[in-house]
Amino acid sequence: MVRRIVISEFMDDAAVEALRPDHDVVYDPTLVDRPDALAEAVGRATALIVRNRTQVRGDLLAAATDLRVVGRLGVGLDNIDTDACADRGIAVIPAIGANAAAVAEYVVAALFTLFRPAPLATDRTVAGAWPRTELIGREVAGKTLGLIGYGSIARKVADRATALGMSVLGFDSHLSRDDPSWQVHHTRPADLDSVLGCSDAVSLHVPLTDTTRHLIDADALARMRPRAVLINTARGGVVDDAALAAALRDGRLGGAALDVFETEPLPADSVFAGCPNLIATPHVAGVTVESNQRVSALIADKVRAALKRP
Repeated sequence: MVRRIVISEFMDDAAVEALRPDHDVVYDPTLVDRPDALAEAVGRATALIVRNRTQVRGDLLAAATDLRVVGRLGVGLDNIDTDACADRGIAVIPAIGANAAAVAEYVVAALFTLFRPAPLATDRTVAGAWPRTELIGREVAGKTLGLIGYGSIARKVADRATALGMSVLGFDSHLSRDDPSWQVHHTRPADLDSVLGCSDAVSLHVPLTDTTRHLIDADALARMRPRAVLINTARGGVVDDAALAAALRDGRLGGAALDVFETEPLPADSVFAGCPNLIATPHVAGVTVESNQRVSALIADKVRAALKRP
């Protein structure tokens, strides 16, 4: 029996082609922005493959009457109603670990840029300005990096930060302090207040849940060191965007690198418009040529295997 697989966001071409011989594959990355067309496409789908923008819930799930599996090209599941899927026996498959190295490299790149923003001066320099004193930055060696959440991505960040000569603190409410992973990755476990108050840079690595929503709010930002920087590659709702924008504008923080936001894409009147010392990117920390290939191949294999089950 030929089963239909609908892919609503971009996926590596080789992985898509690997699915075609045995399945009816509808691959259209524009479906995420065309809800009516997406609902029609999933009406006869047995599998749906998405990234983070497709909202697999409500009307879309109701339309997908034959759905058996949802493949997630990434790890966060906040765009998928996992409870509703479980009630209907729909398997939800994330690409655990396949993009961890890409996110870790993004965090390191953001650290370097926030501490030493000289690469951002290209336009002014070639235009004849010479802002040398303005661009005197700081070295990451000898500084302290705080990690909130200590899963596979955070541990890869810790390895890279340690190699750069940084000290690493970590907080994870689900991990005991005697877990061997802390020592393996040269990280000192600490409570949340200590991570916020003792770190020169804080990087977020927690899922978006009821307990982590606005974990970094105005109070948490006030507990960070003056001139400390914040990096968020986790989920936008973990940070109170308005509070962070205010902290950047008043100069208390040294900067922020955000790859995720409470609302994606950002509205034209975003609170971050004109914010100083801000690096903003469109949810690409985990997407490289290599990670896209790994994530896509992994999900293609797992979806194919799930559809073979009786």
